[in-house]
Formats: sequence, structure tokens, C-alpha cells
Amino acid sequence: MATAKNWNYQRLMVSIEAPVARITLTNPPVNVIDFVMMDELLVAMEEAENRNDVAAVVFAGGDRAFSAGVDVAAHTPDNARDMLVRFNSVIRAVIATSKVTIAAVRGNCFGGGAELAAVCDLVFTSDNSNWGFPEITLGCFPPVAAVMMSAIVGQKRAADLILTGRRINGEEAMRIGLANEAVPEDELSEVVDETAARLGKLSPASLAMTKKALYTWDAMHFEKGLARAEQIYLEELMKLEDAREGIKAFMEKRQPVWKGK
Repeated sequence: MATAKNWNYQRLMVSIEAPVARITLTNPPVNVIDFVMMDELLVAMEEAENRNDVAAVVFAGGDRAFSAGVDVAAHTPDNARDMLVRFNSVIRAVIATSKVTIAAVRGNCFGGGAELAAVCDLVFTSDNSNWGFPEITLGCFPPVAAVMMSAIVGQKRAADLILTGRRINGEEAMRIGLANEAVPEDELSEVVDETAARLGKLSPASLAMTKKALYTWDAMHFEKGLARAEQIYLEELMKLEDAREGIKAFMEKRQPVWKGK
């Protein structure tokens, strides 16, 4: 893998102007997270992490979508292991970074895109954005969300979102605790910039130590939970006929025919 300094980003726009690093997903039309973007997100996180003068990392997408999620083609049994390893490496990097992470969400924020936003320290969303974890409609489940959503929004709300795959808007995302604030779309940039500026006046080193202490309890359980979710996904879910049918039906643009096995 090339180093961050000589990486030619194809799916991201990365700008570092200390004390803030900005990582913008740019894979139109809806910022699907493919393998190329996964690799680039890891490089961008490394680039920000190596800067002692950076206090915060802001993740953003486009007006139409923060991200519609991980490429459905990557969910097939042949690709599932590689997909989980690479995408969850991104999630682990975002969780482990010493920088304060901020998600600025406009438009659609689904599946892996919603997982990426949700694991950020602070989340700001437009009130008319669309959030959801639709994997169950494909006969799958979102491993990261399955592990961490109960800690964020509570078990019953997590079960509702993950087991039904229903969509919620930014206002509801804020109400249930998935986002810090939901604002009109034309005010989102200002709110995010104000927060980043406030963090930029603080010590990056002290913020890093505070983050480390803040997540001590969660860190003890998240890694074990994610490892178990990955095992269930690969060794049990991917052996189901319904899981294969759900992905195939989506790619063929038809309704799935479930067999219950």
C-alpha cells in the first residue's frame, strides 16, 4: 500500500488544514463504499492520525448522500470475508483514532455509511436526511450496528432499526440519540464548522487522552462483540440460502423469494 503522502485519492477528497482534517466521500451518485474507498479511508485516517497538530477529523459526503452504504456486490459469499475485513478495519481505525471525529450528514445515510457516521464522536445531521440499516431486506445484517447500536440508542430502538430495516429522518436520528443535533440543511456546515473551531482551540494531546478515558468501558466490549458478529456473519449467515437470494435479488432488481433457510 502506498503511504498517505503519495496516495492519489480516487474516492475521497482529503484536506488537512490544522487543527482540522476533512475527509469527504466522493463516489457519485450516492457515495457507495467500495473496496477502493475502504482502502483510501484507511490511508486518510493514517494521514490525520500522524499529524500532532490535528485535533478533529470531519467526515462528510455530498448533498444527495453521505453514503448509501457498502457496495452490495461486496456482500456476496465470495466477497464477504474480504469486505468485512476491510470495512471493519476502517471502523476500527475511526474508533481508535486519537482525534475527535465529526460526521456531517446530508441526504441518504444507509448501512455501512450509517455505521461510519454513527461511530464518530459527534454527529450532526440535516433534519431531512434519511438514515437506515436496510441489510435485513437483503437477508443480511449490519455487523457493526448490531454490536454498537444498543449502546448508542438503547436496545429496543436498536432492535427496531436493525430488525425492520426501516428508515428514519435526521430529526428522529437526533431524538433517539443517533445524532447530536439535527438542523436545516443550509445550517449544517455552520454548526459543524463552529464545533470544529471550538475543538481546534483545545489541546490535541489532551483531547486524545480524554477520548481514551471516555471510551474505556466501550472499548473493552466492542472488539469482542465485533469479532463474534463477524464470525456469525461469515460462518452462519453466508451459508443461508436466503442471504444469497437477498443479494442476488437486489442485483437482479427483483423481489427476493425467501425459503426460510
